[in-house]
Amino acid sequence: MYKKLTTLSFVLFSASNIYAQMQDSSRTIEPVTVRGYLSEQRIFNVPSSVGVLSNKQLNLQPNNSLVSAMNTLPGIRMEERTPGSYRLSIRGSLLRSPFGVRNVKIYFDEIPLTDAGGNSYLNALDVASLHSIEVLKGPDGSLFGANSGGVVIINPVNRLNDSSKVDLNFNAGSYGLIHQNAGVSQKWGKNQLDIKQAYQTYDGYRDHSYLQRHYFQLVDRYSYGQANQLKALGFYSDLQYQTPGGLNQAQFDSNPRASRPATATLPGAIDQNIGISTKVLFGGLVNEVRLTDRIRNVASVFGTRVKFNNPFITNYEQRNENTYGGRTYFELVGLPSNSMDWKVNLGAEWQQTNATINNYDNQRGEIGKPQAFDNVNTNQHFVFARYAAKILQVLNIEAALSLNFYSYKYQNIFPLNEQERNTKNFDPQLMPRIALSYQILDNFIWRASVSRGYSTPTIAEVRPSNNVVNINLQPETGWNYETGLRVRNSDESLMLDASVFYYRLRNTIVNQRLANETDYFVNAGGTKQLGVELSFTSWIMQLKANGFLRGIQFNEAFTYNNFNFRNYNVNNNNYSGNSLTGVPKNVAVSSLQFRFPKTVYVFIQHNYTGRLPVNDANTVYASKYNLLQAKAGLQLNRAASKVKINIYAGTDNLLNQKYSLGNDLNAVGNRFFNPAPLRNYYAGLNLSI
Repeated sequence: MYKKLTTLSFVLFSASNIYAQMQDSSRTIEPVTVRGYLSEQRIFNVPSSVGVLSNKQLNLQPNNSLVSAMNTLPGIRMEERTPGSYRLSIRGSLLRSPFGVRNVKIYFDEIPLTDAGGNSYLNALDVASLHSIEVLKGPDGSLFGANSGGVVIINPVNRLNDSSKVDLNFNAGSYGLIHQNAGVSQKWGKNQLDIKQAYQTYDGYRDHSYLQRHYFQLVDRYSYGQANQLKALGFYSDLQYQTPGGLNQAQFDSNPRASRPATATLPGAIDQNIGISTKVLFGGLVNEVRLTDRIRNVASVFGTRVKFNNPFITNYEQRNENTYGGRTYFELVGLPSNSMDWKVNLGAEWQQTNATINNYDNQRGEIGKPQAFDNVNTNQHFVFARYAAKILQVLNIEAALSLNFYSYKYQNIFPLNEQERNTKNFDPQLMPRIALSYQILDNFIWRASVSRGYSTPTIAEVRPSNNVVNINLQPETGWNYETGLRVRNSDESLMLDASVFYYRLRNTIVNQRLANETDYFVNAGGTKQLGVELSFTSWIMQLKANGFLRGIQFNEAFTYNNFNFRNYNVNNNNYSGNSLTGVPKNVAVSSLQFRFPKTVYVFIQHNYTGRLPVNDANTVYASKYNLLQAKAGLQLNRAASKVKINIYAGTDNLLNQKYSLGNDLNAVGNRFFNPAPLRNYYAGLNLSI
């Protein structure tokens, strides 16, 4: 604990000193803004905990995976058990995700990427095709429906772009990495068209970990009338990756590059040719119209089609999922006033996902005899309202509320041959959120919030890989209490953001494994989650036009998690008081960016992640690790033309750490670990015309 407090004190002390030194700065920096709460506002005034990855920040990170960039945000843990196999959690609870993303609501622009069944195919996206990302941390269902973790909003394009250009990107690296990305932005009249195409392939560090992704993305924006806009957007993704499987400690120590070997009773990963294939077609229309000077409406219709194949050790699963829905909200803005500005939002969202889930024997990667066929249809809809006011330019108040409805129908086709569908309805749930911030000084603001989390079981939890529909699985609920502060200097070249929260969750959904290694889910008694998050950024040397060293930027993200089970009994085992599985207590990510003449830059980042329990009993831990990465680049601009050339190279895991990035929690046979690559390199070229 002493080390934790020392680290935090050092960062705060450094911040206060730099802050004092920079009060007279006159350099202008573009303020950070977010649109996560339905309209744009500066992040300094937002009365909640928000993380932002701008386009510039994403470009400093390796653009072959989201993991490194997302983990720079405090409170966020992203894992990649094998290339393409993402897991994402906000403030804990990876226990619900053997693979994939659950317990978090994700939006692609104004359209939910998360389906009505609670699944999000985040790994379908090409990282280099995205513009920026916003993360609303903690339960935020008042505007976005059922979730108990938080909300991620992906901005596929720069909404302010109104020019024409062509971008060509190519990079290659260790272990057979090849990543190509091309984009066209075309402006004519009132129409702006953005098209992205990408291809990525990667042999992988471990045996049987090959990845291939084809990706195509389109966003077309047509402006009409007075500040109105009709937008068509979507993507198609064809992703395939092999899964090498988890290793036990002895196997991990002996040969971390190996795939899971066969046992006396079960074949190995290569024998069964295990892996995942996902084809996703996603799209919709978004219309934004100003009905009057004070009333605005945003409405969207959308749909998704997913074909999912997963040959595993003990079965071969096929899923076909079709989702369709709509979302709309109105905004009424108050009359201009010196004493108070206010706005009201009213809206609704509706989704339906129809899934067919078929399981067969896996005959070395081919379909064998049928095991179970089920149809599961999920319906999720909610209505919401929000009132926000700014009083005397110093006090921000927000009150929001949603009423959530959730149900699913299930029908076994084989072996029971049920003729009618069974229905499971959940009681409607209110999800309130109250938040405020007070600007004590021009550059110092305090905030506090209270919100309720509610997360229904996903399709993959109701009907998991054990082929049994679990109608007894209940939603998890809880209350989150949070306070924090933000400190800045006059030009926002320095910003300190700190949060303390306490989240008390009930009916926590956790993953368990049967002896045949299929999954099932149960409700634990609950968790107590006390956390501290700190984010600090500063140009400790202001950008200047002369000299060898033109500028230095420092960033720090610190997370402390004290998360524990309470009243957790399963299979006659009492885990009450144990640390929450899969969550490290301490994470610190620090980075420095150096700017030199001729637009040369050097970026260095260090990630310390503490050890974490990989089983509920807390008898086995994944070791702590220190990751050091670096990237350097040179941008060549031709004065006589618009051509820009950016050449860059980087390295990851410079310290050659042997670690597991993505653990199989509560794994059978103690096969917890998925080794990550040792020291590796990449280099690339970006051409913009």
